Amino acid sequence: MVAAAVFPKIGTPHYDIHYWLGNDTKKVDSGLASEKALELDAALGSCSVQYREIQGQESQKFLSYFKPCLIPIEGVFTSKQGNLNGEYQVRMYTCKGDYVVHVKEVPFQRASLNHEDIFILDTAPKIFLFSGCNSTIQERAKGLEVVQYLKDNKHGGKCEVATIEDGKFVGDIDVGEFWSLFGGYAPIPRESPSVQEPVAPSIKLFWINLQGKLRQTGSNAFSKEMLESDKCYMLDCDGEIFVWMGRQTLLTERRTATKAIETAVLSFAYVPALSLVAPIEEKMLKSCEYVRNEGRSNRTHLTFLSEGLESPIFRSFFANWPKTVEPRLYEEGREKVAAIFKHQGYDVKELPEEDNEPSIDCTGTTKVWRVDGDELFLLVVTEQTRLYSGDCYIVQYIFPGNGKDETLFYAWLGGRCVMEDKTAAISHMDTMINSARTSPVVAQIHEGKEPAQFFSILQRLIIFKGGNSPGYKKFIEEEGMVDETYNENRVALFRVQGTSPDNMQAIQVDQVSSSLNSSYCYILQTEESVFTWIGSLSSSRDHNLLDRMVELFNPTWLPVSVREGNEPDIFWDALGGKADYPKGKEIQGYTDDPHLFALKLTGGKACLIDGSVTSVSHAHLSEFKTRRLQGKLLLQVKAIHVFYTSHVVKEIYNYTQDDLVTEDVLLLDCQREIYVWIGLHSVIRSKQEALSLGLKFLEMDVLVEGLSLEVPIYVVSEGNEPPFFTRFFSWDHSKANVLGNSFERKLAILKGKSTSVEGHKRISLKAKSRDSTPVGYRSTPVTTNGRGPRGRSSSPVPSGASSDFRASGDRLLSSPSLVVKKLFEGSTADNSAEQTTPLSGSPSTELRSSNESESSTQDRNADDEKLLIYPYERLRMVSPNPATGIDLTRREAYLSNEEFREKFGMSKPAFYKLPKWKQNKLKMSLDLF
Repeated sequence: MVAAAVFPKIGTPHYDIHYWLGNDTKKVDSGLASEKALELDAALGSCSVQYREIQGQESQKFLSYFKPCLIPIEGVFTSKQGNLNGEYQVRMYTCKGDYVVHVKEVPFQRASLNHEDIFILDTAPKIFLFSGCNSTIQERAKGLEVVQYLKDNKHGGKCEVATIEDGKFVGDIDVGEFWSLFGGYAPIPRESPSVQEPVAPSIKLFWINLQGKLRQTGSNAFSKEMLESDKCYMLDCDGEIFVWMGRQTLLTERRTATKAIETAVLSFAYVPALSLVAPIEEKMLKSCEYVRNEGRSNRTHLTFLSEGLESPIFRSFFANWPKTVEPRLYEEGREKVAAIFKHQGYDVKELPEEDNEPSIDCTGTTKVWRVDGDELFLLVVTEQTRLYSGDCYIVQYIFPGNGKDETLFYAWLGGRCVMEDKTAAISHMDTMINSARTSPVVAQIHEGKEPAQFFSILQRLIIFKGGNSPGYKKFIEEEGMVDETYNENRVALFRVQGTSPDNMQAIQVDQVSSSLNSSYCYILQTEESVFTWIGSLSSSRDHNLLDRMVELFNPTWLPVSVREGNEPDIFWDALGGKADYPKGKEIQGYTDDPHLFALKLTGGKACLIDGSVTSVSHAHLSEFKTRRLQGKLLLQVKAIHVFYTSHVVKEIYNYTQDDLVTEDVLLLDCQREIYVWIGLHSVIRSKQEALSLGLKFLEMDVLVEGLSLEVPIYVVSEGNEPPFFTRFFSWDHSKANVLGNSFERKLAILKGKSTSVEGHKRISLKAKSRDSTPVGYRSTPVTTNGRGPRGRSSSPVPSGASSDFRASGDRLLSSPSLVVKKLFEGSTADNSAEQTTPLSGSPSTELRSSNESESSTQDRNADDEKLLIYPYERLRMVSPNPATGIDLTRREAYLSNEEFREKFGMSKPAFYKLPKWKQNKLKMSLDLF
């Protein structure tokens, strides 16, 4: 039994309880495990979700607790250790999975091998990794993690490692040794692929009565109102069964429901005929008969849920499931305690709010462009912090990062802008990104959903109604609408908000009484005078920001200060009369811990179902999409698999930095903002395409959390992760400098060869020279907001982002599979120094390259003659069948002389006489660098 605790920032903790059943477990032990899980849940205050895990069918969440792998051992537990007769027992394992791996011991014989999976042959002197020709790079990399685990734990770190490619059987000593263990080489037979048309599952809901009998209450269409708090229910989803237990049910009722379902599932394996069910209680017969008639296996996955702790998969089967109620008990409790202490004469300071300090240096350089259709208009410094709701803007922010200047682009989309300007803003930003020399972070944000960091960068921001773009002006003219663009001679109402003088905003709202809110302060501008309205629930900090904002608008203003409840008639007349408005205290919504997802792009004609690729026609895709959530997705068990035409979303539990795999696109859901991370070897080549993926993720609503489609979307490239992204991980910056695909990286580290490049700066494949930057984008640096030159001091990283968050650089996380350490006798960790390469294109590199190229060309040519020859397609950065064991910084050296001349248009000696930066540029154009 495994219990995992989750302690949210607000509210009570909750737990995941997994009880694992081995293949040979006895029925009585299985029942005891479920009984103890219920007792543990009761002891923890019924705040847990219970999972029944079956050997070989474990959920991804369960396997994520065991890194790098979980290897079941045959037999029963014994305290005795040691090998038979003191000899090392040879074992063979098969590995399946990309983010978590299922490891299973298989018979040591040739018949166990196939072309689809990864196999590990563990012998005393050497561990062999056999990669089926149809296995993926990520599966091979995961296999290396298991090899590392076996080497460290079974061999004390002292054994050799060999990798065997399926189909390669000549010219390699390790290959010959591997096949000799099977009695010699023989081809592995190919299995004909079995294509099964997926069938849309039939979902059924049952009420479990006090006698343990099942009574069907609905099928396929369900609502939350069908679940009563004093009853237990079973939701049958074919591949998985959920047992829902209301919060008002007694422990005895839960035991009855659990026993009924457990007995029903297990009876199919243990009781094949009704005549053999004598040991089973009469009240369970209905359940047994139902499960047997449905063809259910005893390996069916069971999940036991308590009311209020429903998983996203479970909630997805119910239409319009209400959003989780925010736990306000902590907020209310601390206010009562503070009131008691104040009543007794103690000075109680206001409790600090959530830490919103920016995680980057906000004293960098800012430029702002307004989008005018096909053109961009660069704003002068005094206008950079005055935005209009009917316009779109592009904000470029350059700030000091980890040893270099980092660039961040925002596309700010006004709440009333026209679609043409939105499309143009994203297109303009994409052009600017492609013209950059590095790979900047980009973000798409909407008015009213701006991240706190955006406000910290602009510091003092005013957002007016209306707009100045030709597209907006044309739209309101065609629609016959009144132009609401701000004018000093009109009545205007502004809501003032912020956290400090360097982070404050004034937002123009409708000039009506209902726009007021007791939690804020406001500025009311009329033709004759200016009023400042102070809400009864506003703080002294809000009053200070109000005074500063008035001065920012016009230092000559002499406003009339009005407190809520003491407004003169002229105040209400300016707002069109007095009306009701919100008077309750606004509490910032509860934010859950982030979730990481892998986005699998399958091309629209194949879907991933429980880890296997199945061909699906568009007609069947249409049937799938009608299942849940307004026709947008279908959730499968084991992991969250969402079918959205050509996209599959898979949640990664208990994630770390190592889960950011270079071949994939991953998405970090932080609720208030999402991040799309693009690996260097992924199929995504455009930040604009990545933004579209982020928007489709919001449309899916994978976690059924009701996220707005206007949530900020950031796009981050591998090797250029900013601090506001890395703060969600225990980040090790040295891992960002490792080259090659995921398999090559882990193999180099496993064999003690570091592929990290000291000081290496990644350059986008689309990077161009600065001379290619459009004239409109190359304006001279502008000092932001008129504050003069900014300093370079670093801002602190927020400590309150999450209980598990770590600041960038706070703690370096190094998993066993990715740590460079001494693995072989005679090897040292200093080998990495011999592998390092200086930054390409730097002045010192070019000077040294020009001075040394003449003397080193002859030596290099002699060395190249000893290298193996590989075809160009296997040497590319992104290759379906990459060459292994090569120097990743000199891929071109493995080309034959003929193919080298064909690709580069020159001989190898002529190429190596070129300056280093020219060599790299040519290699980049051929996807060899």
